[in-house]
Amino acid sequence: MDLGETREREREEVFSKAIKAGKRTYFFDVKETRQGERYLTITESKRKFNNEDGTFSYEKHKIFLYKEDYAKFQDALGKIINFIETGVEPVFEEESLNEGEGFEKKIDDIVFD
Repeated sequence: MDLGETREREREEVFSKAIKAGKRTYFFDVKETRQGERYLTITESKRKFNNEDGTFSYEKHKIFLYKEDYAKFQDALGKIINFIETGVEPVFEEESLNEGEGFEKKIDDIVFD
């Protein structure tokens, strides 16, 4: 990585917080585009042991959340957490992925490794 790339990476990261939760660590990183737009990346990192060679590696999953989606994401997450805690099924005003035509196809297209 050259000096320009290092400066670019430093410029785009605005804030970072790591939360340890058992075997997992969650990273909340606020970054900024070249145009000055901020967005959030959430990374789940899980340490895994390789029995074959005795080494550790990290399995990571990342999502990017952009400002136009903050309100919907926050609303849905709050409703889902409330459902987990209370058992009261949430009501979503807008069409979500599981309510429209083609949901089965969309789910079948998702690959989890």
